[in-house]
Amino acid sequence: MKLLPRTLLWRTFLLVALLMMISVVAWFAIFRSYEREPRARQLAQTMVSVANLTRAALVSARPEARRELLRELSDREGIRIYPAEPTDRVEPLPDRFFLHRVEELVREQLGAHTRLTLEREGEHALFVSFRIDDSDDGDYWLALPRERIDRIFPLGWLGWGVAALLLSLLGAWLIVFRITRPLKALQEAAQKVGAGETPPRLDEGGPTELATVATAFNQMSADLAQIDQDRALILAGVSHDLRTPLTRLRMGIEMSADEGLREGMTADIEEMDKTIGQFLDFARSEGGEAPQAVDLAALLADLASQYRRRSFAVDVSAAVAQEPTFGADLALRPQALRRAVSNLIDNALRYAGSDNPVELKLGAGAGEVAIEVCDHGPGIPPQDVERIKRPFARLDAARSNAAGAGLGLAIVERIARSHNGRLELLPREGGGLVARLVLRPIESRATAAP
Repeated sequence: MKLLPRTLLWRTFLLVALLMMISVVAWFAIFRSYEREPRARQLAQTMVSVANLTRAALVSARPEARRELLRELSDREGIRIYPAEPTDRVEPLPDRFFLHRVEELVREQLGAHTRLTLEREGEHALFVSFRIDDSDDGDYWLALPRERIDRIFPLGWLGWGVAALLLSLLGAWLIVFRITRPLKALQEAAQKVGAGETPPRLDEGGPTELATVATAFNQMSADLAQIDQDRALILAGVSHDLRTPLTRLRMGIEMSADEGLREGMTADIEEMDKTIGQFLDFARSEGGEAPQAVDLAALLADLASQYRRRSFAVDVSAAVAQEPTFGADLALRPQALRRAVSNLIDNALRYAGSDNPVELKLGAGAGEVAIEVCDHGPGIPPQDVERIKRPFARLDAARSNAAGAGLGLAIVERIARSHNGRLELLPREGGGLVARLVLRPIESRATAAP
């Protein structure tokens, strides 16, 4: 259900609060059940005692003094005596277990002829019938105030109950908060690991279970960081060892007399050198570059000019040209962005053909900026979009003639994740591909203008 909270803190707190309230209601029901019988016996004994005392007083009093005695009982005790007539309009007792239990107990002591009612001749009171003399067939009604059966619930008890419930809920919230706070820190650290960063060590204190999880996560994070360092060191060493003989080969080829052979071998060496560069880019940790203010419009214009100097048709859209300071205050990693956009441009030129123009665009949304590289190539089938982002993945049909190591899109995807963003590969209207690099600024000194 959408109305239920999604966080573990509030879900657990509401569950604990609900269980506590159900427990309070259950205890109240148990109290009422166990308290009802003693209260019924007490009220029945009171009615029997009043009836017996009233009968004894009337029997022992002189006939001329009985009227004064009845007035005395009414004024001081609120007790009234009425003769019972066959024509009396008497309402039956309400269907309440407590009242029927009181009637049953009263009849055990005053006789089976005893009746109870709460309304007689339109008057509301607690009426019980009795006989002054067992030989006399005439009955009388003894009327007691209704307050004798009404339970008075002290408001002070209600206040103390509410205070106890609030304190219990506060304690439950503190307990749940102490459990979920380390989980929240673990979530944030896991997100940093997913973005290619090394998070700070988690606090390994607290309950044993949470401390064990924090210790295991810290060890995992340290192992991953060490693996990244080892991988970068190995690839750097391999690239150094490979580029040295490549340099000697290039020098030897340049001295070759066969021009056709020289050009072909030079192209192969450049492709090998580019492949080594891709391995290094993929292994490089983006977290080592400090975020700084980046003017995205200027960055794209500079990249486009570099490609145009090499006779490639790379243009910047008119909307970007009209905003020469787009995103000038966004804190991003400029070198990583240059590598990502360059890889996307290289892919577009390689697969769409160097004769087809590549267009660079910029956009902005809710807390996001987007760099788009648009080409007129064969595109990527939707079912292959996620697969092609993986390292060393290639298409079998549309882009089977791809050169390189197959790491270009994997590098872009990794750089996007380091900026809390994503890489989207979308079909272009009219044919082609739109490679959209969506970024969330790491820091922002001001809101970027679209």
